[in-house]
Amino acid sequence: MSDKLELLTLVDTLKAAAESSRLRILFLLASGDLTVSDLTAILNQSQPRVSRHLKLLQEAGLVDRYQEGSWAFFRLAESDGARELILGLLARIADDDPLVERDIERLFGVRQKRQEKATHYFRSNASSWDEIRSLHVPDKAVEAALLDLVGTRPFQSMVDLGTGTGRLLELFAPLYRRAVGIDMSREMLAVARANLERAGITNAQVRQGDVYAPPVDRDAFDLVTVHQVLHYLDDPASVVKEAAKLLRPSGRLVIVDFAPHSHEFLREEHAHARLGFADRQIEDWLTEAGLELEDTLTFAPDNGNQGLTVKLWLGRDRRLLIADTAAAQSARHPQASETV
Repeated sequence: MSDKLELLTLVDTLKAAAESSRLRILFLLASGDLTVSDLTAILNQSQPRVSRHLKLLQEAGLVDRYQEGSWAFFRLAESDGARELILGLLARIADDDPLVERDIERLFGVRQKRQEKATHYFRSNASSWDEIRSLHVPDKAVEAALLDLVGTRPFQSMVDLGTGTGRLLELFAPLYRRAVGIDMSREMLAVARANLERAGITNAQVRQGDVYAPPVDRDAFDLVTVHQVLHYLDDPASVVKEAAKLLRPSGRLVIVDFAPHSHEFLREEHAHARLGFADRQIEDWLTEAGLELEDTLTFAPDNGNQGLTVKLWLGRDRRLLIADTAAAQSARHPQASETV
């Protein structure tokens, strides 16, 4: 895909950005997603005026809008041409510009309030999460295995279904160019957004959405992750199938969840719909979704039968594999392809 813009499109893009308030908005959105209320507080302008600026930026293809419950968030557009142009312009703004300095100061205040809300929510739910964590191997061991499984080669795009705190978006941030985290819970999205901001990660975003119908493009991602999500679902096979549809040819799907267990209290007290998954079950779902099971890792708990075994499954999109096999067969039997 070309990252260049047609002449008239470029003129319209520059016109839309060539106003001080709109350029300030673009500068702020380059560091993360914001609401109209956030921008109103930072710019010290009326909501109608800020909304008008955002509308013009949207029409020029510089800003995207997405809904999260009753809130509307704005972010820099994902199209490479417009995004790279704007980032190039923003890079030329002086760091000591008085307006920019004041905007950054107010942005910090907005983020601090977000962080306080996120921290409160996290603390109020931490006891139940800690109870489950105590049953399986430390998260660091699983994260190290995930990094080893995915490798160190950079890739274009990632989506994390049921992103929760956004931890996997943080973990793989050095590798991807852009990433999206999907979650239904606005409270968890607030936690994830605060975590990404604190980590200084600007190439990832989170948005509200259903993992059964992810609000992202199909055939668009090199890596899809589903981390400790399937056991909450009534129909996990459908989510595996939807996740597979998001992959580019040869893209990878990583699933992290529990092996089968008998801890019934997790169903009764923590809303677990499924008490773990067998390797054969996951492999069947991957196969039905058009993926090939490429690797499986097992992490048994330190406390033996009293704990939970964590499993990692890596599936890969078959389309390039099929194409390569067909090409190899054609090369070995050229007369066969000529008679088709």
